[in-house]
Formats: sequence, structure tokens, C-alpha cells
Amino acid sequence: MKIFGLRLKELRKEKKKKQNELAEYLGVSLRTYQYYESATHYPDVPGLLKLADFFEVSIDYLLGRSDQR
Repeated sequence: MKIFGLRLKELRKEKKKKQNELAEYLGVSLRTYQYYESATHYPDVPGLLKLADFFEVSIDYLLGRSDQR
């Protein structure tokens, strides 16, 4: 699910946020967040919900199941 990491990075840059800001928002370490963007680890369901709410997109969009935000 490499697309998850790509979309997460794209959305973060659109919002002009730094990785450490998103890590703090999610309550995870910077390294954990970096794993999310590299698509080697994935957030739990509450983390996915927080990301979707923050970026105002659907979870399906984040996971690459839809191209509609």
C-alpha cells in the first residue's frame, strides 16, 4: 500500500505542515510518523480517523481505494 505513504506526504505538504507537527497531532513519535509516510508501518484505526479528519478526506482516499477525496 505504497499509495498510503504517497498520499499522506502529498496531503501534509498541501497543508504546509512538518512531519513532527503531524506526529504530535497523532500522539506518535516522529520516527513512527516517518514510517507511515514510507509505508512501512500504518496507523491504527483511531489514527486513520484522525488523519482523515485532519486532511478532510475519506479513509478510502488515504488507503488508495478511491481517488475521490
